[in-house]
Amino acid sequence: MDDTSFADTSDQDLLASHVAGEPDAFGELVRRHRDRLWAVALRTLGDREEAADAVQDALVSAFRAAHTFRGQSAVTTWLHRITVNACLDRVRKASSRKTAPVDDPERFDQLLEPHESAEAPAERQDLHRELLAALATLPAEQRAALVLVDMQGYPVAEAARILEVPVGTVKSRCARGRARLAPQLNHLRSGNDGGAGPRTEGNRTPRASVPPAAGPRDADTSDPAAAKGGGGRA
Repeated sequence: MDDTSFADTSDQDLLASHVAGEPDAFGELVRRHRDRLWAVALRTLGDREEAADAVQDALVSAFRAAHTFRGQSAVTTWLHRITVNACLDRVRKASSRKTAPVDDPERFDQLLEPHESAEAPAERQDLHRELLAALATLPAEQRAALVLVDMQGYPVAEAARILEVPVGTVKSRCARGRARLAPQLNHLRSGNDGGAGPRTEGNRTPRASVPPAAGPRDADTSDPAAAKGGGGRA
C-alpha cells in the first residue's frame, strides 16, 4: 500500500488498525518513527549490531503487544519506552559480561548519521566520538536519560514518561551523568573554544556538541537494519 494512504491517519488510529488486522498499518508506524528509535538505540548502545537487534526486539514486542495500548501516552512515547527498555536490557547484559561496546576506534565513524559523516568538520566528528565513548562508561539509566534529553532533545517530562520514572529522577540522572562526563570532555571543549571554556545552559552540556537526530517525519535515511522486525516479520 502507498505511504500516502496513511498520510492523514494518526499514530493511535494506525495502531488500532493494526490490532484490527490492517496488514500495512504497523509498517507505516515503523516508517514514521524508526529514525528516532534507531538514533536512541545507537547512541545508548554504541554498537550498530546491538542497536539493530534492540530495535528489532522492540518492534516485535510492540507489534505483539499493540492490543495492550490504552492511549494513556502518545504512541511515540510508548514505542520509545519499549525501545529504551530493550536497550537497557542489552546494556545490563553487556555489563554482566564485562564488555564495552564502544571500544573500537573504527566503530566511532559508524555511529554518526550519514549526513554527519559526510558534512561535519573533523573536529565535530572527534567530539562525537569522544562523547559516545564517554557515554559507554555511564550506568545504563544515566546513559538513557542523557541520550533522550541532551542528545535527542526530548523535554525532561517526556523523557520521564518514556523511562517511566518521576521527572526529578530524570533530572538527577542527567545531572549525575553530566558530572561524570565533564572531566572526560572538557579538554575537547576547551580546545574548540580556544581555552575560553564551555558555554553551558544551567547544568546542561552544550547542545551543539551532538545535534538531535532527524525527526520521525524527516528524511527517510535511517539504517535499514533498524527496521528489522517490522510488522511483516512478527
